[in-house]
Amino acid sequence: MIKRNLLVMGLAVLLSACGFQLRGTGTQELTIKELDLSARDAYGTTIKMLKQQLESSGVRVHAGAPYKLVLLSEENAQRTLSYTGGGSSAEYEISTTLKYEILTHDNLHLLDDKLEVQKVFLHDGNNITGSDQESSETRKEMRRDLIQRMLIRLQLLTPEQLAQLQATAEAKAKAEAEALEAARKAEAETPRQSPMELPNQ
Repeated sequence: MIKRNLLVMGLAVLLSACGFQLRGTGTQELTIKELDLSARDAYGTTIKMLKQQLESSGVRVHAGAPYKLVLLSEENAQRTLSYTGGGSSAEYEISTTLKYEILTHDNLHLLDDKLEVQKVFLHDGNNITGSDQESSETRKEMRRDLIQRMLIRLQLLTPEQLAQLQATAEAKAKAEAEALEAARKAEAETPRQSPMELPNQ
């Protein structure tokens, strides 16, 4: 018994030394220290949970941050995989897709992407209440998974990558502004032709 406990403790120390953390324990260190966070559903569960996790990871979430994380949409889907038990039960796959984008503080687009999680659960037609509770718990677990994946995505963004993305976005915006100005200038310098006068018949 003592040997087994020592083995478990040794493995825990080894894993923690490698930077491994159990889900739901500790915090993840992010290189982004300030972030503006918004969503179409500004009072939704996802954005509240994400804000809480970001702040737990040492990120200051406020409107004046250099970068903005915008949650564009969160879509849920469900499809039937199989029927069992004479049609009274069915196996379902449910999925959630979260689309997001990252902008600069002055709304230059840096990147956009999406996160998707799927889970399979059995709906028991003979125990509808229990199945509905299981479905609800599965959805909650999927949302927690989405939050964890978003934190990992943010964790992978280095200051160098963000600076490069911002430089590219600024160069693109400048080129578009110069092209628009050149088009306006060319239009202004083009002589306007008077309407053609037709001879009197």
